[in-house]
Amino acid sequence: MQKDLLYSKSHEWARVEDEIAVVGITDFAQEQLGDITFVELPAVGDTVEAGREMGSVESVKAASELYSPVSGEVIEVNEELENAPEKVNSDPYGEGWLIRVRLTDEPAGLLSPEEYEELAKAEH
Repeated sequence: MQKDLLYSKSHEWARVEDEIAVVGITDFAQEQLGDITFVELPAVGDTVEAGREMGSVESVKAASELYSPVSGEVIEVNEELENAPEKVNSDPYGEGWLIRVRLTDEPAGLLSPEEYEELAKAEH
């Protein structure tokens, strides 16, 4: 559990630094998905909206939509995931990050690390 992150109920995380947020999926999410084989992400310049679909992830078990935990403009996409989607499994809070977003709104409705931990326990 990462203490410097905010979490969505759909198992994405955001690390907010000033007006930039780094976004990824949680360790719980990658564990539930199994070995990730493909990640579809928005393009640089795209706008994402909190709670709305921003892409998808495919694994050996299932395909799953990704929902943005924040609103703003995509300023960077983790292109390494194109050839190495397994980084989401091995380092979901580090090298497995998905996108960087320039925020247009203050993040709202996200869970603290403690609240997310309770949610993940309840869904386990």
